[in-house]
Amino acid sequence: MKKILLIEDNPEMLENTKAILELANYQVITATNGKEGLDAAESSIPDIIICDVMMPELDGYGTLYLLSKNQTTQNIPFIFLTAKAERSDYRKGMELGADDYITKPFSNIELLNAVDSRLKKTESLKKEI
Repeated sequence: MKKILLIEDNPEMLENTKAILELANYQVITATNGKEGLDAAESSIPDIIICDVMMPELDGYGTLYLLSKNQTTQNIPFIFLTAKAERSDYRKGMELGADDYITKPFSNIELLNAVDSRLKKTESLKKEI
C-alpha cells in the first residue's frame, strides 16, 4: 500500500482529502502545518507528499524548500494543493521543484489522477536506475 503524507491546516479539507485518498487504498499520514509535515516526512518516508501552500508556522513553499535540501526527502514527489491560482504562485511552486499544482476546489478524480500519475512516474524512474 502506497503511503501519502497530507499536509493541510484546514481541518475539514484535511479530513475530506484524507477520506478520498483512503477510499482509493492509500495509507494517509497527516500533518496540520509545514513543521509537522517535515517531521512526518523524515520519520515515515512517504511515497508522495500533498501539501497546502498557505499554512501557519511554515508555509508550503518553505516546506518544499526544506524537503528538497534533505537527502532523505529530496526525491519524494510533491504536489501542491491550494486556493492560490495566480500564475506567479504556480510558477513559484514549480521553480521550487513541485511535481504538480492542483487548485482548490478540485474533483476527486483530478486529485487521484495527479497522485497516480506521479507515483507511476516515480516507479518508472526507479526501474531505470
